[in-house]
Amino acid sequence: MNFLDGSLFPENQDKLVITAAPYGPEWMPSDFPEDIPVSMEAQVQKAVDCYNAGASVLHLHVRELDGTGSKRLSKFNELIAGVRKAVPQMVIQVGGSISFAPESEGAAAKWLSDDTRHMLADLDPKPDQVTVTVNTSQMNVIEQMDVEDIAGTTLAEPAGFRAYSNMVVPSTPSFFEEHIRRLSKAGIQSAFQFYNINSYETVERLIRRGIYKGPLVCNWVAIGGGMDQPTIYSLANFLRAIPDGTMLTVESSMRNVLPINMMGIAMGLHVRCGIEDNLWNQSRTEKASTVKQIEQMVRVSREFGREIADGKEARRICKIGVFYETVEETLAANGFAPNAKGRQQGYLRKAA
Repeated sequence: MNFLDGSLFPENQDKLVITAAPYGPEWMPSDFPEDIPVSMEAQVQKAVDCYNAGASVLHLHVRELDGTGSKRLSKFNELIAGVRKAVPQMVIQVGGSISFAPESEGAAAKWLSDDTRHMLADLDPKPDQVTVTVNTSQMNVIEQMDVEDIAGTTLAEPAGFRAYSNMVVPSTPSFFEEHIRRLSKAGIQSAFQFYNINSYETVERLIRRGIYKGPLVCNWVAIGGGMDQPTIYSLANFLRAIPDGTMLTVESSMRNVLPINMMGIAMGLHVRCGIEDNLWNQSRTEKASTVKQIEQMVRVSREFGREIADGKEARRICKIGVFYETVEETLAANGFAPNAKGRQQGYLRKAA
């Protein structure tokens, strides 16, 4: 991604797309009862509140009535339908890691089978995006957290701490290649979660081989623990690799969220916030609701002179519903160099 003269001026940047992550599947309602919705009505209302505060993308997980994270696709269908009716312009992004939350108190975080995860392509009504992880990786979400960040929460309890510090994201080629094909066939955009340059490079090869033919819409996930570290050096290194056509959202955890998001806002990138990523204000004197975090992003961005995208504008920026016919068209639209003629695309693999 190139930063030319004037790249830091708001008139040369897209409006800011704010992704809200308000459902926080790693927490139990007792961890922040004022801001963790449990009933279906409350979960829909949370989406409305986030949209009204300035978020145009909703990162969606679902809870059962007992407060545990739901693994039932019927519950996802119900929430998607409710959000679609209440805020029809909001971009709905289903978290592909739908099984992060333990089923019962003290249960280990556990991923669903590949066959079950593929069923996300069959959600009805269909979401606009499903997050897609590429390449198996450690995901120790606690590594960049301070002891005080989780004190008094279920994440600090031995079973929860052990489960989430030892979590692994399983994503082998047999899973993600088939998953991307199914999502694309259903007209659902793959929202790639890039943990480092390696995962990005794999997706570039998928594009060059014709596995994925759509816009490169992604998150740079800087939470440590097997993901990138939240520093300007890691971000700059990642930005040098990706093409100019990328729609990139920056993502971090706890009190790293605000500074990383400020970097993203300044550089014309997009941001994510909410209790799934962070529970606190920057001084850790009180917990910060998802709506308060969104409102903070709106204020900061406007101080930079950068206006906020509404749902319609976010759909255009994310290129929701856009897919390409050929490998060549996909490469050109995303700003990649064309495939070199006569060469294999990917190690011992011909372009599809």
